[in-house]
Amino acid sequence: MKSTRYPAAAAACALLLAFTPALDARELAGVNMPDTWTVGGKALKLNGLGLRKKAVFKVYVAGLYLENATKDAAAVIAADAPKAVRMQFLRDVDKGKIAEGFKEGFEANAKDKAAAQKPNVDKFLAMLPDMKDGGVITYAYVPGKGTTVMLGDKELGTIEGKDFADALFSVWLGPKPPTEDLKKGMLG
Repeated sequence: MKSTRYPAAAAACALLLAFTPALDARELAGVNMPDTWTVGGKALKLNGLGLRKKAVFKVYVAGLYLENATKDAAAVIAADAPKAVRMQFLRDVDKGKIAEGFKEGFEANAKDKAAAQKPNVDKFLAMLPDMKDGGVITYAYVPGKGTTVMLGDKELGTIEGKDFADALFSVWLGPKPPTEDLKKGMLG
């Protein structure tokens, strides 16, 4: 039974919904990311979402979380502040392919830093898991602690030092990211 008791209120609600902006920044390629993510006791805000494609395949959606929104990739990398990249996979990808992608990213965007951090890079690559469609992995940097890798809610390990974090965040935000669309999306 249709209610005609409050037609003006229903019309006002419909009008309000029509002009309320959609929360597009939270959803991309069917993946919803939370607006905030807590890292090191600080609530970080979703800066932007990017889609990683390889050829015609959608591989993952990545969300960049920061204390303060910015479009400046160099500032994100340089900041000694909590930050995180949260990736949700859109297909199964084995750890060998993931490690290969990171190696290429380090080589293209942070060759010298990655070379100086070789033991940490090796430790990082060794902890990467196989990813399943829908799986979430998070890379979170906390000043004074380092970069923690989490698969879902399970901590896989932490790599100490800001230099490693700089190299890692350069993979997505450096001059040669996996794709420009991914970088632009993460930077909002």
